[in-house]
Amino acid sequence: MTLKSYKTFFAALTISAVLVLAFAQAGCGIYKFKDVSIPDSIRIVRVGIIQNKASYVNPQLAPELTESLKRKITSQTRLKQTNGDDADWDINCTITSYSFSTSGISNQRANTNRLNVGVHVDVRDNHSQKVSKYDVTRSFDYNGTLALQQAEQELKTEMLRSLSDDVFNRIFSNW
Repeated sequence: MTLKSYKTFFAALTISAVLVLAFAQAGCGIYKFKDVSIPDSIRIVRVGIIQNKASYVNPQLAPELTESLKRKITSQTRLKQTNGDDADWDINCTITSYSFSTSGISNQRANTNRLNVGVHVDVRDNHSQKVSKYDVTRSFDYNGTLALQQAEQELKTEMLRSLSDDVFNRIFSNW
């Protein structure tokens, strides 16, 4: 092989390696499910204000999670939302747990802490009077040097996205 063909070969190999790494990195992101399963008879939902009954209450989480879930339902389903009594489904959620623990120790100090959030979901089908119940739990790791309030601010966007995704998927994707 000539020097020019080696350069061409290595350039192609480098581009291929970069593309493989880019696709591998993209595959490690958040999984989104487009397979929404909603009976044809369901056209209108009412999403109740999420209640916070955890022993430790983050006062911002429940109202912001309510709005995040409403936005997700509006953007990813054909359903209309109401506050009236004409809903086909009533969706009510309760934050049941909100706790933190040390998850990693280095040099006899907390290196990583974990915030655990649990949400209970009730979906009432007003046609059949059937109530489906689901529980969703999610853990969020944060730097052990942060105070809980600092970690909550740092994790806020991830918590809202992850919890609303998990609740949505439990209700609409049957998994």
